Amino acid sequence: MVRLAALEELDLLETPRDEGFERLVRLIKEIFAVEIGIVSLIDAHRQWYKACSGMGVDEVPRQDTFCRFVLDDEAPIIVQDATKDSRFAQNSAVTGEAHIRFYAGVPLVTRQGHIVGTVCAIDRRPRSFDERDLSILKELAGAAMDRIELVQHATTDSLTGALTRRAFKEEADRLIALAVRHRQDLSCLVLDIDHFKAVNDTFGHACGDQVLQRVASACQSEIRRGDPFGRLGGEEFAVLLPSVDSDTALAAAQRLRAAISSQSVMTSSRPVNTTASIGVSSLSAAGENIETLLAQADAAMYRAKQTGRNRCIAWHALGVDGSTPRRRVLKAGSIIFDNRRSVIECTIKTLGEEGAGLTVSNSIDIPTEFILAIRGDAFEINCRVIARDRQHLELSFG
Repeated sequence: MVRLAALEELDLLETPRDEGFERLVRLIKEIFAVEIGIVSLIDAHRQWYKACSGMGVDEVPRQDTFCRFVLDDEAPIIVQDATKDSRFAQNSAVTGEAHIRFYAGVPLVTRQGHIVGTVCAIDRRPRSFDERDLSILKELAGAAMDRIELVQHATTDSLTGALTRRAFKEEADRLIALAVRHRQDLSCLVLDIDHFKAVNDTFGHACGDQVLQRVASACQSEIRRGDPFGRLGGEEFAVLLPSVDSDTALAAAQRLRAAISSQSVMTSSRPVNTTASIGVSSLSAAGENIETLLAQADAAMYRAKQTGRNRCIAWHALGVDGSTPRRRVLKAGSIIFDNRRSVIECTIKTLGEEGAGLTVSNSIDIPTEFILAIRGDAFEINCRVIARDRQHLELSFG
């Protein structure tokens, strides 16, 4: 749990692509003449790639990764030929189309000594890796940690001009405290670009970057000067609206949705049109912190996606009481169903007395009702899914 707390403090999971990390993984490939370079973060259920060159996925389940052994051993792992290593010979990455043979991974360690991820050199053919190579990979891991520390101090997203997630939350904390003190309204919008992964996969990241810039520009032209606008993740943005009640915030969300849907990016073959799903939450006795407001707006946004996309939904429309606040956590959890015969690992991201928000590798096979367990807390509770997308679930307890 201490390791997960250190990872939470960095607040880097699902943050946007960063050229500094992209350069590091390209260097790994060039220096070691391997096909794949990775800088990753590892939470309770997955390995998430902050930067990856040579593979077309963003994350893999933790139990399927070579890197979990780096965490378990708290030391570098070198595998010269995975087919001859009993730990990995039957791994799907070795036996399947990925055809992984060589692996070298070193821990990504904070200054306080907590392992939050890995830096890896991977190849599809067996090869050797001597002490000098290992020393260089460790130095690159140190450079990755230096980059992480530098990113912590950034306030503006270089691609879109929006506030970084950390800067947005800091400004939100200040404005929420003022609103609570003076008993004023305040609302929060969370928007996510629809089918953004398909844009990147079909037209490439350059087109995806243009879409992000167009969306950010459309949003900034619609909101009031001084309203904080932040980029929370790859294609997820948030707006804070001081002195705005829930009905007015929903109307503002509709204006943003219309402005975004009017945007398009021209490619060599055809224009790419853009829409977004938007969730709305407002200050209440329960929601007096940015984590609760974001969790509620996220849940509403996931419901908007679930019910057709390109629409706006308010948190109160989900029919959830929400009278107690959520707190941001990062805990290892288990989803238990089918009379306890099926278990799926998850990472719990927000938690309150009435519900939780969590991430999974894939939500497709998860039923609407199940038991949520937190092993470290000896905690189990019956849950109902109130909103979901492919990797996120918002839950109501009871």
